[in-house]
Amino acid sequence: MSSLRFFTKHSSTSLFSSFLLKHIRSMSNIPENTVYSGPTSQTPNQRTTLAQLRQKYKNLKPISMITAYDYPSAVHIDMTGIDICLVGDSASMVVHGHDTTLPITVDEMLVHCRAVARGAKNPMLVGDLPFGSYESSSDQAVDTAVRILKEGGMDAIKLEGGSPSRIVAAKAIVEAGIAVMGHVGLTPQAISVLGGFRPQGRNILSAVKVVETALALQEAGSFSIVLECVPAPVAAAATAALQIPTIGIGAGPFCSGQVLVYHDLLGMLQHPHHAKVTPKFCKQYARIGDVINKALLEYKEDVMNGSFPDAHYSPYKISEADVEGFSNELQKLGFDKAASAASEAVQKLNATK
Repeated sequence: MSSLRFFTKHSSTSLFSSFLLKHIRSMSNIPENTVYSGPTSQTPNQRTTLAQLRQKYKNLKPISMITAYDYPSAVHIDMTGIDICLVGDSASMVVHGHDTTLPITVDEMLVHCRAVARGAKNPMLVGDLPFGSYESSSDQAVDTAVRILKEGGMDAIKLEGGSPSRIVAAKAIVEAGIAVMGHVGLTPQAISVLGGFRPQGRNILSAVKVVETALALQEAGSFSIVLECVPAPVAAAATAALQIPTIGIGAGPFCSGQVLVYHDLLGMLQHPHHAKVTPKFCKQYARIGDVINKALLEYKEDVMNGSFPDAHYSPYKISEADVEGFSNELQKLGFDKAASAASEAVQKLNATK
């Protein structure tokens, strides 16, 4: 304050203004040379954009996508240069243990979206609209999509199916300024109508419907279409008919890109209970579940036989002199057993060094 009074009393207005501006800047994180007055990110956003995806598609370069649900998996994905990270409603099965994708709610999806957004800074982030959150009306669909972006930190949304109401919903979301990824073929949210998790496009009528539905979603403004569990020739036909990328999952090699679930491709779910949710089209690039099970069994054994933690994993020290003084104080308080335990602990740790 004394320096401000000095300048107010002894300097011109312009000199004081210059000093004050410099003083404020030194106290803030506002860059001096910016178009806008707000602070800029310390780590510039390198996130994959729609324009980059369109350029890859135009140049016939395959697009990579992985479905993930939490911060640790998002960090791993971020380090690999994957183009798109989908926060899928399949979390209902893979993470929450349900038999279908139907039970998961918008609020639960938002938790997964926010966790992934904190971990993945480079891929485009796409959040699924869960069952029951967009079917009633275009207004409901737009409201949910807005929440996925604003509260979930996503860049785009994905919705399933190609019924007239869902095409209208997709169009409304696009017109609201939100990028939409479509999803045709096996649409897990529609298993009640499909009669279970059944592949689609296996006869003429069904195959034509896959292509027509994809075209309708393209007409509605979708930037990409997921093709799930359809024969490769049908996926090839849809890819050729469209002017936007197709992302295959169990749809053969002729799509514009591919997607798999993080847990599936890593072989994380090795318990027999999970066999039913590990699809036959998934190539397992590792068997992380076996590694996890082995590590957990070794940990349990070490705990049971007392070998963990030893002195090496008991890093917080207290001098022997302080232990002796501590024991004396405990004895004064009548805690003889506790005093003996403290002294014996020192001897045991020294013996294991």
